[in-house]
Amino acid sequence: MSLRFPGLTLDDAYEIQNGLVRRKLAAGRTQIGWKIGLTSKAMQDALKISTPDSGVLFDDMLFKTGATVPKDRFIQPRIEAEIAFVMGADLGPQPTRDDVLAATESVVPALEILDTRIHRKDPDTGQLRVIADTIADNAANAGIVLGNEGHAPDAMDLRWVGAIVARNGEVEETGLGAGVLNDPPMGIVWLAERLGTQGQQIKAGEVVLSGSFIRPLEAPPVSQIDADFGEFGRVSINFS
Repeated sequence: MSLRFPGLTLDDAYEIQNGLVRRKLAAGRTQIGWKIGLTSKAMQDALKISTPDSGVLFDDMLFKTGATVPKDRFIQPRIEAEIAFVMGADLGPQPTRDDVLAATESVVPALEILDTRIHRKDPDTGQLRVIADTIADNAANAGIVLGNEGHAPDAMDLRWVGAIVARNGEVEETGLGAGVLNDPPMGIVWLAERLGTQGQQIKAGEVVLSGSFIRPLEAPPVSQIDADFGEFGRVSINFS
């Protein structure tokens, strides 16, 4: 996208994403929530940006923990470990951290499945994709896997909720919730503020992926991904 339109802004990219969302809804899909990406300092530095991005979750993206993803469902999937917020009330456009916790019904261990319809590196020019490309492609969002364990959002310090993530039994990544803007609820604050500028909001019943605290993990065919969040729970997904 950025190769065809070199002047593409973040606002342009979000409007392209909005067009994709409208088409999905018109085709019968149901929006179930939001995802927040690029919340870690390391990922922001890698892409030369200073802000997260966001995308929309649809009903056909939801997988049960332990499920198997059909072959060829995705192009080149990757996995991130996250804390999901299940909203119990609508959230206004300028919430505080406490407002986020008060509006949250539960927090749940989760995996996000990333996938894109754009090259990570253009084969002809060698140009790497940029943030506007990712946003236009619904922030690389392809799937969500929720664990079975739900917790009150104030029951523990979410900065210290972490996960050990293994692929085919071998530990590949570990991380802590503090990697998400220093405190996972702050990702929800950022999203609510961004949506407010567009006349949108986070609504009761929606699920919000607060952002990854590990680097994206490749998930080639015949992969089993397990995330052990300790007392917070477990979540897994298989790829046929």
